[in-house]
Amino acid sequence: MDIAYINNEPFEIEKGETILTFIKRYKDKNLVPTLCDAPNLDPFGSCRVCSVEVALEENGKLKTMASCHTPVAAGQYVYPSTEAIKDLRKNIIELVLTDHPLDCLTCEVNGNCELQTVAAQVGIREVRYPEGDNHLYKMKDLSHPYMTSDLSKCINCYRCVRACDEVQGEFVLSMSGRGFDTTIIKGLDQSFMDSDCVSCGACSQACPTSAISDVFQSKAITATDTTRTICTYCGVGCNLEVSTSNGEILSITAPYDAEVNQGHTCIKGRYAFKFYNHQDRLDSPMIKRSNGEFEKVSWDEVYEYIATKLTGYKDEFGSDSIAGISSARCTNEENYLMQKFIRTVIGTNNIDGCARVCHSPTALGMQRTFGTGAATNSIDDLKDTNCIMVIGANPTDAHPVTGAKMKQFAMKSDNVSIVIDPRRTELARYATHHLALRPGTNVALLNMMMYYIISEGLVDDSFIENRTEGFETFKEEILNIDINALEEVTGVNRNQVKAAAYSYATAPNAMSFHGLGVTEHSQGTFTVIQIADLALLTGNIGRRGVGVNPLRGQNNVQGSADMGVQPHQGAGYFDITDDEVNKKYNEFYGVEVPKEIGYKIPEMFDAALDGKLKAIWIIGEDIVQTDPNTKKVIKAMEATDLVIVQELFMTETAKYADVILPGASFLEKSGTFTNGERRVQAVRQVVEPIPGSKPDGQIIVEIMNKMGYAQPDYTPEGMLEEISQIVPFFAGITWENLGKNGLQWPVAKDGTDTQILHTVDFKRGKGYFEFHAWEETQELVSHAKDFPYILTTNRELEHYNCGAMTRRTANEEILQDDYLMINPEDAAKNLINDGDYVCLESPRGKVDVKARITDQVKSGVLSTTFHFPEIMINNLTGDVHDSEAMCPEYKVVAVRLRKSKGKFKQVLADK
Repeated sequence: MDIAYINNEPFEIEKGETILTFIKRYKDKNLVPTLCDAPNLDPFGSCRVCSVEVALEENGKLKTMASCHTPVAAGQYVYPSTEAIKDLRKNIIELVLTDHPLDCLTCEVNGNCELQTVAAQVGIREVRYPEGDNHLYKMKDLSHPYMTSDLSKCINCYRCVRACDEVQGEFVLSMSGRGFDTTIIKGLDQSFMDSDCVSCGACSQACPTSAISDVFQSKAITATDTTRTICTYCGVGCNLEVSTSNGEILSITAPYDAEVNQGHTCIKGRYAFKFYNHQDRLDSPMIKRSNGEFEKVSWDEVYEYIATKLTGYKDEFGSDSIAGISSARCTNEENYLMQKFIRTVIGTNNIDGCARVCHSPTALGMQRTFGTGAATNSIDDLKDTNCIMVIGANPTDAHPVTGAKMKQFAMKSDNVSIVIDPRRTELARYATHHLALRPGTNVALLNMMMYYIISEGLVDDSFIENRTEGFETFKEEILNIDINALEEVTGVNRNQVKAAAYSYATAPNAMSFHGLGVTEHSQGTFTVIQIADLALLTGNIGRRGVGVNPLRGQNNVQGSADMGVQPHQGAGYFDITDDEVNKKYNEFYGVEVPKEIGYKIPEMFDAALDGKLKAIWIIGEDIVQTDPNTKKVIKAMEATDLVIVQELFMTETAKYADVILPGASFLEKSGTFTNGERRVQAVRQVVEPIPGSKPDGQIIVEIMNKMGYAQPDYTPEGMLEEISQIVPFFAGITWENLGKNGLQWPVAKDGTDTQILHTVDFKRGKGYFEFHAWEETQELVSHAKDFPYILTTNRELEHYNCGAMTRRTANEEILQDDYLMINPEDAAKNLINDGDYVCLESPRGKVDVKARITDQVKSGVLSTTFHFPEIMINNLTGDVHDSEAMCPEYKVVAVRLRKSKGKFKQVLADK
């Protein structure tokens, strides 16, 4: 046991800690003041305020050292507050203040300024040095919708630069000049708006003064309350600290002690919250009258109307004439209630949601291979891996906090990263191997990788023998594939594939991550099976730093599926057709629950068009804008007698509703979200719902009571207690034991959670190898001749899904419309210039969209976003689905293009 001393008192040393962390563990955390040090940044040692005196023996010769970056060593004697050190700290702060405006009373961070705090701590009463004038020449930057700077307040601590580098990995901020002329610059000495800043706010949160801040003055002390909750956007599950005053949200920051995001967020989580009280919020139930106009009504009236209508359809046409679509934006408890309502009150399994729509191939493929369809590991395992494979995902845009961690990983020279994506994404630019395959050929490329792993003898024989089955048949199939043919269809040189396969197979630890670029294909389930097969082949499962990890698109995709929002599995992933499962549900719910598999969302549309579906209840999903083949979706909505839409805004789907119910945003209710690593976290109400709206769970409870199924008032505590009794992997979850950082399921009854799955065996027993050959999607087989280009879809950092929330924030000032990525060769061939409007046509319809010419896509491949309803990209997408799970094939659309005739451009100009 190594010992060091603080003021001659012995204390045990922990491996790898600095003198500062050593002192903080045993003494008052404020004993040693700091300015350049921050909880989520590497030690730096620029300000020297943290200096201490150190001797190698008691009463030995003293040496002054910066404690923040100096390792503590056995036998050291540390003296944190000698008179000499106090004088040094005071002198340092006096020098800093000579070039700092002393306008504390009018500064936004007055009372919460670290410089101010340290100045008081070291005893500054006057500055003995003449005042500098450099700060007078540093202008304020107010160009950006969110970020601000007043560099006259800068103390050159480098925290903002380091946050931009070490946390976000964007390298926008740097230090320019020398001596007293040293100053922070953005990009090539640009404004925030003109630079490559991604508005994550890491620099603002890191800044100890108000030199860099934001328009919400997030470091001001005007807030009266702070509430910790979970972000409503992607599946990373970032923790947020929301500051409020008099029931109004002032700002959002990120807690440093959050295990998921460690003080980091993206632009959406930190800044895109103003939608919550936007003037467009729905504030009353509404019923569409015979004249086609919506009329505001009371909650009692709308409940009576809904109950009467649904009961009538149920009696006349049967329970299966009614369907429900729940939301991955809602809490676990609300999703559980919605599927319970549909199954117990309505009496049908016609319940579905975007969790199944976008990630059903993940659940099905991993269940077939492992027995469990969820992430095997945690994002934190990036610290323990040597190789990452990212396939069909652009995490720096779609999962920005996780994406930043992956980017940091990829930038380290001794790490290996493999990116499999048709586009040259940001992560691909840093990757060791970028395999830019043709859209729709994931299965072909992964078969090539496994061919090389097997033929080169790179498999983990021991793991295969002890923990898998079906390998010999699988091996025979793989070794019979035609490498020449697959090289041609993928468009990727076989040697590139071989090199990537070698890197993955020979790494001590390799993790895979996949997204919608895997699942939203006709062979999506087969691709997920192959990714799992890769892990089995190489033994990359069941320990830290390995595994198969889907990146969930929406905040509660994982939880929505866990809660039974799917037509074939109830809460807890139980097969609803199984007699024992049916008996279990019947006894638990006290009613007869149906056994027949219900409609998936595409089948709901077909049933509506066939006259079989009479009513549909849609919560929080803008299916008209986000589901494929928009024209067909609209026809289905128009063919359904009763469309109930529960929403925050008048979305494109809500316009086709017969009844509208105003729900509450994540800031206005409590419950839980489950992030992509199976972490169940507490969502805590920050403000009251806007007048006229209600939390979605309370709405469902009230209609259940209205229709005769007794249900207590909605509370997260009560719902979690019920869920824990029916969902085995929630057995030990209670509202009280979630704490600050939640629990990763499965959670045992004693509250013990699980960071890593499949450490000893798989839920199905042994991991199962399953070969699948590549097949061309029917979309291209049928239409490639007349529609020669392949369109794929992508998301942008600034906006989220249909944009209903982010378009009602200042994010729209940063990204104002959708765009189409076109390779320069294709642009030249079609006489298209950057910024021109392009007419894009598929067998289903056509749209006009602005061109962005870039080499990020290959010739023959186009890519577009779908955040704005003015464009309605899903007029182009079709009805081809994954063969096993019916996930829509958004990623391969046969199209042709030409330069727009200009009409659409003028329409937008007139807006």
